[in-house]
Amino acid sequence: MSHNIPEGLTGLTNDEVIASRQQYGYNRLEVVQKNTWFDLLINVLKEPMLILLIIIAFIYVIIGDYGEAAFMFVALVVVTAVSFYQDNRSKKALEELEKLNEPLSTVIRNSKIEEIPTHDIVVGDLCITEEGRIINADGKILHSNDFSVNESSLTGESFSVFKDNRSEDNLVYSGTVTVSGLAVFKVQKIGKETRVGKIGESILTIKEQISPLQIQIRKFVKWMAVIGIVIFLMVCIFSYIKTGDLVTSLLSGLTLAMSVLPEEIPVAFTTFMALGAWKLMREGIIIKRSSIVETLGSTTVICTDKTGTITENSMQLKHLYNFKSNRTYEEKEFKADELTELIDYAMWSSEPVPFDPMEITLHKIYEETQKNEVRKEYKMFHEYPLEGKPPMMTHLFENLNKDRIIAAKGAPEAILNVSRLSDAEKEKIRNVIKTFGQQGYRVLAVAKSHFEGNNFPEKQQDFEFEFLGLTVFYDPPKKGIHEVFQNIYDAGIKVKVITGDNEDTTNAIAKQAGIINTTPAINGSEIINTSEGELMQISERTTLFTRMFPDAKLAVVNALKKKGEVVAMLGDGVNDGPALKAAHIGVAMGNKGTEIAKSAAALVITNDDLEKLIVGIAAGRRIYTNIKKAVQYIISIHIPIILTVSLPLFLGWVFPQIFTPVHVIFLELVMGPTCSIVYENEPMEKNTMKRPPRAMGDTFLSLNELGISVVQGLLITLGVLFVYQFTVQNGGDEEKTRTMVFTTLIFANILLSFTNRSFFYSIIETFRNRNPLLIGMSALVLGLLFLILYVKPVSLFFKVTALTINELGIALLIAAVSVLWFEIYKLVKRKWRVKV
Repeated sequence: MSHNIPEGLTGLTNDEVIASRQQYGYNRLEVVQKNTWFDLLINVLKEPMLILLIIIAFIYVIIGDYGEAAFMFVALVVVTAVSFYQDNRSKKALEELEKLNEPLSTVIRNSKIEEIPTHDIVVGDLCITEEGRIINADGKILHSNDFSVNESSLTGESFSVFKDNRSEDNLVYSGTVTVSGLAVFKVQKIGKETRVGKIGESILTIKEQISPLQIQIRKFVKWMAVIGIVIFLMVCIFSYIKTGDLVTSLLSGLTLAMSVLPEEIPVAFTTFMALGAWKLMREGIIIKRSSIVETLGSTTVICTDKTGTITENSMQLKHLYNFKSNRTYEEKEFKADELTELIDYAMWSSEPVPFDPMEITLHKIYEETQKNEVRKEYKMFHEYPLEGKPPMMTHLFENLNKDRIIAAKGAPEAILNVSRLSDAEKEKIRNVIKTFGQQGYRVLAVAKSHFEGNNFPEKQQDFEFEFLGLTVFYDPPKKGIHEVFQNIYDAGIKVKVITGDNEDTTNAIAKQAGIINTTPAINGSEIINTSEGELMQISERTTLFTRMFPDAKLAVVNALKKKGEVVAMLGDGVNDGPALKAAHIGVAMGNKGTEIAKSAAALVITNDDLEKLIVGIAAGRRIYTNIKKAVQYIISIHIPIILTVSLPLFLGWVFPQIFTPVHVIFLELVMGPTCSIVYENEPMEKNTMKRPPRAMGDTFLSLNELGISVVQGLLITLGVLFVYQFTVQNGGDEEKTRTMVFTTLIFANILLSFTNRSFFYSIIETFRNRNPLLIGMSALVLGLLFLILYVKPVSLFFKVTALTINELGIALLIAAVSVLWFEIYKLVKRKWRVKV
């Protein structure tokens, strides 16, 4: 931020800050409540899975089977620890995001300008606020220029009020918004003592919305839970009728209930979203709500501003056109005597403490070229803020000798309209402006006036102006922006440019940046008078929207949404606020974005790099695909567990209790981390950003996808039940049969987690996408399996027996056949190039 500190304002020293904080505390509205260990524990113990584990453990204690009970309690601790770890990871990620979402405030301390977190403001601080910033404390204005504030959050009045240190009301209030200019105010009240604190509401709260995906997943889990209860009752009753043993029947039912409960799905969803948001934060993309990650992947249209998003916002002064000499000067000629007046008046028409990049440049050029520095001698005593369509601004200065300077600058058309020029002269200047515009230059016109007395005209347009010339700025497209747009187009996403600039400049910059445009640009004024149906068609076919104002931006975003598009809107100014809020994903720029834009947006790009939006969209697509893979894996592996527990009982096979709770718990402990930790870490598939976006309203799992998972599950079940019968036919006892079934299921589980990494590419191809967690998890599961099979005390506990190398081979072969058929299906799919 390029501010000069106004004279005499030094701010607090470090010691004064500490003293003030001890007396008045931090600038916070609410006391942050920390979750106690007890709260966290109660939340974890609400999990249905844990309740089942506790019930089973107590049944074992009652019947005196302390070994099984001890295992259940150990499993309980492990499941609780995994839940804690997941919850904590998610919570930490969200806390980090919250910290970054807190707006920064600009203060003067120790005679230096500093950016500090808003909660660090203390009573007595000198805060600087400027256009687009939210005021974060109550205070009294000490210095201002062209300062106006919108206090609608307190008063309900939507118009802005001009204030300065001489106004009757020279106070500013927390939660209000700076509409124009700049002010330095001394903080008088913070936190709960401010006016907004007394009202007792936080203006910046963001309501967490439930996303379509969350709704679909909740429905799915409820549906599975209902099925679980029905099967549990069936098994209990059926088993009791057959055996007359209530305890065994209850344990059979509970075993089955555990195998049906898909408690991994909500855990996986929360983990994926929170960790997705956290990973993006490390990339410089701050997400306000983790569910936005999912919407990002569905983006179909990106509406982008031009300045600072496509361009660098560096505003280099490239040329000056002097009207008197009727010629254009390049940078190296700026010291020419005939340009003195033009440069002078261009500087005087800027803010005395400049914050706009163009005004900062004009002050710099003035310093470099003017022989007499007279800025300190003149004081601004009257001003007309930037207004009008097209806009202009006028400043009046005076020194001690009552010498006056009246300087104006603005959109060329606005200055031409108020200048004493013949039609032929105006036409000549318009041609010069057009030539500059077609090269992508930004043009401002400068004029001067003379006025005696103090009864100034009400409107600046009523002065009589003398036209001086044009300042010609170049804001080049960012480096690498061409590739960024190419990536956006490859992903099947449309681009619209919505800018306040004119058609010629926008056209030129769009062409230089690689934006595909085949239709004429549309002006904001043309949009506002069209019907809704017409606007939907215009917004669909037009790429460049020029001379746009807030209402027009909002109208375009709403029209695109009605058309069924998922809109990401990029903006950074005060006037982008409504459109940012209305878009599915409002994206604000972190460096040059105003606080208003940042608080209205759902996502903030910290370094203003448009490429980060592609990273975000890619992450959204990756996470969505991976959640689907995790859920499909859960469905496919739950089916054989459910059927292996229930079918031998229902069909009256020789060993009805093939699995006890111990085996199901082990399988659950293997599956939970696989889907929520391993699949979360799964890299993006190579064609992800070459596909068109998925429709937002699509159901989470289509019937086709659900069907594939069910078929995968049924074929694994067939394999497992085949192993059961094969072992029994070959004289296997209950322990041998259980061991073969259990081992086959574990092998199938590992193979399934590998083959389901992609529903399109082959298992060999997916090895190129490195996922060390998957390899690690599979090795761990195999290690535990061999521990269960070959370490005597453990195998006795699990009621299994050691397998020969041949038996292991049979289990592996049957598992491979029941899972790897899917590779043939994928091969056929690739041959036919059926879209996933």
